[in-house]
Amino acid sequence: MKKVSFCGISGSGMSAIAQVLKHSGYEVRGTDRNFDLGRDLENKKALERIGIKIFPQDGSAVTDDLDYVCASTAVEDSIADIKSAKEKGVPIRLRPEVLAEIFHSYKYPVAVGGTSGKTTTTAMVGYILDKSGKNPCMVNGGLLRNYENNSGIPNIIYNHGDICVVEADESNGSIDLYNPYVSVITNISRDHKTLDELQVLFQKLADRTKYGVVVNDDYDLCSSITYSGERRTFSIKNHKADFYAGAITPLKDGVSYNFCGKTFKLKLIGEFNVANALAAISACSLLGVDKFKAAEILETFLGTRRRLEVIGTKKQITVIDDFAHNPDKVKASVSALRQYEGRLIVVFQPHGFGPMRQVGKEIMQNFASGLAENDILIMPEIFFVGGTVTKDISSADLINHAKSFGMKNAYFVDDKQAAANLVWQKAKAGDRIVVMGARDNSLTDLCRQILAGL
Repeated sequence: MKKVSFCGISGSGMSAIAQVLKHSGYEVRGTDRNFDLGRDLENKKALERIGIKIFPQDGSAVTDDLDYVCASTAVEDSIADIKSAKEKGVPIRLRPEVLAEIFHSYKYPVAVGGTSGKTTTTAMVGYILDKSGKNPCMVNGGLLRNYENNSGIPNIIYNHGDICVVEADESNGSIDLYNPYVSVITNISRDHKTLDELQVLFQKLADRTKYGVVVNDDYDLCSSITYSGERRTFSIKNHKADFYAGAITPLKDGVSYNFCGKTFKLKLIGEFNVANALAAISACSLLGVDKFKAAEILETFLGTRRRLEVIGTKKQITVIDDFAHNPDKVKASVSALRQYEGRLIVVFQPHGFGPMRQVGKEIMQNFASGLAENDILIMPEIFFVGGTVTKDISSADLINHAKSFGMKNAYFVDDKQAAANLVWQKAKAGDRIVVMGARDNSLTDLCRQILAGL
């Protein structure tokens, strides 16, 4: 039996791989500094429930009999587990490499890429395949609400089949490791890389794909992706696309759309989620699932956590948790939210000094153009997880950009507690409070804190 220890096991990408290996027969253990600090304890309990042993992150998890230590790309050499592995000669493998090995062990590997929507689309593909009897393995960065009652953390679907679906991340270059049977490109917009870099990355993904490629016809850079095999296009704007949806109508509890002459519903809001559904239906059609059956299955899809997830309502004020963090995601989320009544109070915590230098101004422009005059934007300081970085930009600078674009109600605060205090001061009946941001698992806790304190 192979033995693996995960350094940083609570992360969404790491915990997913750890669980897949555990279900595959490996002996799996892991450490995480968040566990040592008393954070992410729900994740700790969920991993322990399926037999993964959790150690303190002091090097004790690393023993001579390990096949390797799996580390996230964010883990630094100064961490005790990494030092111990090097001292004992235990191989260290990065998360993308291990995921690619799992991916290629399946007969029909499916990679879902794109700068926005890939988490939800990956979940949709996995859900359709699972409910249609295709027995997939799915590895995702988000938590699937349909599978929350399962043991473990619900960021995987595990079956003993021959299809593996993964969320292919372009931000760290790991997308280059995949040679899919089917690939999906949800869209191409500015995020961690330039548009030119992204187009090259996704074209190379298509070039490495063995059977079929799905592309979004509503993005010029995406629709220009070429492929010599089975190529499917989807669109919510162009009726000439292979998979087109129109008559998109907001509902109180989701959205309805017309697809090939039939009306279907999603329990998710926003036109962008209809586009995600079309991407998933297109991909599953290449794997033998009838398109109408796929659309029907998605009517019971509950989405992933932190994608416009309603945390609760108190005193006629609703608190919503959202993962939006790049220009396209912010634009899509604000657009979806503005289709419904009520003032918006947005708490946006940006992450990464480099990304904010590159796209921070564009994010502020999207907030300024998307939010109404009486909406409120509150921003704590940029989220930082450690390491060596140049801190030459602040959320205060971004707020100044927002004001230069005409936003009157834009506020910089020192931290998340100050953000909560300001929310409580400003909130009134009928408001919707939206906490946005990525990488920080405590943002959901902030939502609950805000709700409790209303």
